[in-house]
Amino acid sequence: MELRFLNKKLENLYTSGRSPKYKLDKQVIISFFEVVSILEAAKDIHDLWKQPSLNFEKLHGSPVRYSARLNRQYRLEMSIEWLDEALTVGILGLEDITNHYGG
Repeated sequence: MELRFLNKKLENLYTSGRSPKYKLDKQVIISFFEVVSILEAAKDIHDLWKQPSLNFEKLHGSPVRYSARLNRQYRLEMSIEWLDEALTVGILGLEDITNHYGG
């Protein structure tokens, strides 16, 4: 699957390892890099569902929004621009790291 950063601050975190917007624990940042590597290596959406640690899931209320867990508290949210009719291959648009519990 192809990746695109839809958020410049998130892209900055990926390229430099830090970002003023994302004041995250070092372990969350390490998890972010690990998850991005898994996303890049995936050939299709089935590869993501096969990874239990990702807890890759569709977000309620949108046919194209998904998330992958970084840890118990944070997740990486993304959208998928589907490239096939079976909705298995697409371009992952990385959007944000969010606090799953809003706090």
